[in-house]
Amino acid sequence: MNFRAKLLVFFTVTLVAAVAGVAWGVSAYTRRAFEQFDRQRAAALVGQFRREFEQRGDDVTRRVQGIADAEATLRMAIDLNRPQADPSQYYNDSRGLAQTQQLDFLDIVADDGTLISSAEWPARFGFKTDWVTGESNWNSQGAFLRRVDLPDNVELGLLAVRTIRVGAKHLYLIGGERLGQDFLATLVLPQGMRALLYRNLEQNFVPAALAGPTGPPPQAERFAPLIAEVLQSRKEVERTIDWGPDSASAETFDAIPLTGRQGDLLGVLLAGSPRRSLVEMLNFIRSLALLVGGAVILLGVLLGWWVSARVTRPIERLATAAGEVAAGQWETQVNVRSHDEIGELAASFNDMTRQLIDQRERLVQSERVAAWRELARRLAHELKNPLFPLQLTVENLQRARQQSPEQFDEVFAESTAALRAELENLKTIVTRFSDFAKMPSPQLEPVDLNESVRSVVKLFEPQFGAVGRPQITPELYLDEKLTRLQADPALLRRALENLVLNSLDAMPAGGTLTVRTSQHNGAVHLEISDTGAGLTAEERARLFTPYYSNKQHGTGLGLAIVQSVVSDHGGTIAVESAPGAGSTFHIELPVAPPSAKPSPPRTRGPILSMPS
Repeated sequence: MNFRAKLLVFFTVTLVAAVAGVAWGVSAYTRRAFEQFDRQRAAALVGQFRREFEQRGDDVTRRVQGIADAEATLRMAIDLNRPQADPSQYYNDSRGLAQTQQLDFLDIVADDGTLISSAEWPARFGFKTDWVTGESNWNSQGAFLRRVDLPDNVELGLLAVRTIRVGAKHLYLIGGERLGQDFLATLVLPQGMRALLYRNLEQNFVPAALAGPTGPPPQAERFAPLIAEVLQSRKEVERTIDWGPDSASAETFDAIPLTGRQGDLLGVLLAGSPRRSLVEMLNFIRSLALLVGGAVILLGVLLGWWVSARVTRPIERLATAAGEVAAGQWETQVNVRSHDEIGELAASFNDMTRQLIDQRERLVQSERVAAWRELARRLAHELKNPLFPLQLTVENLQRARQQSPEQFDEVFAESTAALRAELENLKTIVTRFSDFAKMPSPQLEPVDLNESVRSVVKLFEPQFGAVGRPQITPELYLDEKLTRLQADPALLRRALENLVLNSLDAMPAGGTLTVRTSQHNGAVHLEISDTGAGLTAEERARLFTPYYSNKQHGTGLGLAIVQSVVSDHGGTIAVESAPGAGSTFHIELPVAPPSAKPSPPRTRGPILSMPS
């Protein structure tokens, strides 16, 4: 991915992240605001329920107190306090009193807890109601919730108890109202909310015990987990119930436990708030965010493309120019008309190329002079040795001519033989330098590197175990799955011979010559190691320099030829060595040189191996 694409992607991702962040923030804020508003409405409904509950309790207490204050009730208490009093004559009195005070429940209980009269269940006459006799201060207490047994069912009642004292005995009046859908109908609910009451009068969850202002709600069994959680924790619980696959049908309920006088949990008030408004608002925000985000992203992509193009176009020109300079076109100039940092960079680049051209010219001249000087020095060194014998031979001929004419023919024959030998030596030296100067171009064909290694090692076998010379042991570790190379077999063999010859010269006391081949990442690797004296850092730095040699009879061209052959095949060569640790040459050759093409073989002269 180029820089322009990266800049465009970064710009687009930044805009998308910004729009998504804003949409998420607005959605989260809206959700919190709606939930807070729902909690406030639920709290208001619960507060209203508590106020209505207290008001109803006060009203029930007032009406039961009114019955207790009536003169007929007082006479009943006096009459029942007499010895041999007959309670049965008051069997039906509670029903009339309950109707007069509009009470759903009314029980008249004697001092010993015996039921004298019951408006809701007259047949219980004579039953014991012991719980009412355990409290001595009923007249100072308000209404409370209690379970009320009826002939065919059980109800939840809001009850109040008042006592009439006559002498040492009491007459108890227990009156109250049902707490059910009639009570819920009196609540003024906020728009969209609803209130439900569950009467916990059975051991297990009973859907019929759940009622609303107009009767049992649909799908009452869906409230069972919520009711069970409240009954278990005995604390207020908030949960959301999904009524269908549409999230807008969900409803959040606040469940408030209702306890009786003894702390027993007798009911649960459910305040429900629909989530439709919240879901619709969130969907609207998301749709608006997608619409606005899409428009902003489209605009941002166009703007990002324009900005990235303006920013990257000069950089692309600089990159192209740098590539041209790297390819050798040193005269390349960049035409960037800008007064910002990129313009300054382009101006600096142009100045750099001009300075590089000047420095290259000076460097080329310096290198040319140095190369000629080095060549002259090496040629003088190589030619000096055969020239001295030539001079002596000529001088011997002159002396023989002057001093011993009779022996001149014999001396002449010997001298001409010596002259021919030294001239042949001069010819050989000149031929070697000429061969290095005109290295042939590689003629590529498939080559088995392993076979070339075996052939070269076999060539030097007589020298490994020559009589009077320390033993050299060759060790070959060749990868038999090696891919064939596209290479020049003659040049490759010449390089191998020079490397083996260099290793032999490095081990005058004998040792081990190790050759390894392997293949990694599409390239063939060759390692040639010796156990010689090794090289210093300075010697390693100059090892591949033409005409450099640390041997007495070397020309300094052997390793230079190896490097030239490896370079012509698109490969690399490196040496790893240290004093006393031997040397290892690492060669890496591509299976097919990138810049060379196979060519038909052509006739050429012999290629010689040269000592380093």
